[in-house]
Amino acid sequence: MNSRTVQPTVPALNRRQRVARTLITLNGLWIVGLGLYFIFVRPALLPEDVRYIGLEPAAIRAQLPGLERWLGHVFIVMGGFMAGAGVLTLHLARSALWERPSTLVTVAVSGALTVALMSAVNFAIDSDFRWVLLLPVGLWAAGLGFASSARQGT
Repeated sequence: MNSRTVQPTVPALNRRQRVARTLITLNGLWIVGLGLYFIFVRPALLPEDVRYIGLEPAAIRAQLPGLERWLGHVFIVMGGFMAGAGVLTLHLARSALWERPSTLVTVAVSGALTVALMSAVNFAIDSDFRWVLLLPVGLWAAGLGFASSARQGT
């Protein structure tokens, strides 16, 4: 028995595949970063949250004294899920994107349920960050476009 392991050869990626991998990787990094922001930095109530609720912060605290503490826990959980989705996106972009056609479908559905849905809701609530949140949607959509065209060989 030979003690040396044989490493599988990885085919070189063409230009479209490299661009797709880079864009989807950037999207995954952004999702991880957003998750870490929600875990460690995001306050329970942003100024836009207070505007949307329609009460002064003091009135919110008086009427719902545990809201900010509760939201802190909610955002830790939500941030963990975001970061986890980002890690999976990174893995797919860096290792599995070209293995099966279903992987591209998985990245498409995952992006629709994460960055695209988040961006749409932020436009619906007139968020201060709505335009910035189009960036990850653009990275995701462009990455999918390049990946799809690379898969089709066009």
